[in-house]
Amino acid sequence: MQHSINTPLKESDLLKLSVGDLVLLTGKIYTARDAAHKKLKELIEKGDFDLFELNGAVIYYCGPTPAPPGRVIGSAGPTTSYRMDPYVPLLLSKGVKGFIGKGKRSIEVKVSLSKFKGIYFIATGGAGALLSTKVKSSKLIAFPDLGPEAIYELEVENFPLIVGIDFEGNDIYEIGPEEARKLISQANTL
Repeated sequence: MQHSINTPLKESDLLKLSVGDLVLLTGKIYTARDAAHKKLKELIEKGDFDLFELNGAVIYYCGPTPAPPGRVIGSAGPTTSYRMDPYVPLLLSKGVKGFIGKGKRSIEVKVSLSKFKGIYFIATGGAGALLSTKVKSSKLIAFPDLGPEAIYELEVENFPLIVGIDFEGNDIYEIGPEEARKLISQANTL
């Protein structure tokens, strides 16, 4: 099935999504990779977090490249997600509802997504240049010292994703490689 949803994510929207569904996401998302996640955790644990609204937020595991002339952003493809697994339970407990990346997630992430009614979206790896065409604006909001791994607020329109793990903990990587290839192939035609 295909869905169009907007950020901030609402639980009622996520309840309609099933593993393998195609999603066109519109609204604000926030980039963060390994180093940024460590800093996010520190700020949250200190009670000093005010970078963006966590409730309903979507975090994109991405380190965008600099914008070439005439573009708002350079390549903006997903990075492998498992490195951020230790941070997912905390972020979900604070209201984050979605994560975008590529690759398998741990059992702890699946349990946390189910507990807090969150979603793991898969963006097609190797398609960073194509995905960047769906980014309408980009603004650096935190940790400029991290370079491309700083946190950026991206405004996206019809950003193509696949539901990798739904709120019930169903996992696309467990439904079989053939079915997964078919779903990913369909997503690449969006």
